[in-house]
Amino acid sequence: MKTHLYILFLAFSISYIQAQKGEIKIEQDEKIEALLDIYKSSNESANYYRIQVGFGSHATAQRIKSEVEVDFPGLSSKIDFDSPTYRVRLGRFKTKLEGERKLQEVRRKYPAAMLLKPKKSS
Repeated sequence: MKTHLYILFLAFSISYIQAQKGEIKIEQDEKIEALLDIYKSSNESANYYRIQVGFGSHATAQRIKSEVEVDFPGLSSKIDFDSPTYRVRLGRFKTKLEGERKLQEVRRKYPAAMLLKPKKSS
């Protein structure tokens, strides 16, 4: 009899636990999206030093980018197309000194790496 009561209690408990479903609704001001868009565009056009670790065809750039993401997971990596080749660039450094310090570390793995100056915004 105890076994039957235990199984009955367990069945009701499981059905009660599974019935607990919630819904989360997040409301945010529309201006937040506009601010995020402004923030993203300002970061993209900001002047940062970057480290170029390699270049070549699209397939070569993809391979290099995959390797860089494994070797330096804490730094952002990006493939830029600069005709006629794809270039793999790493990091975003606000100062030249910061970029040069990281460049020394990167060159241990990628000897041809070079620090690129930020483009002047017009």
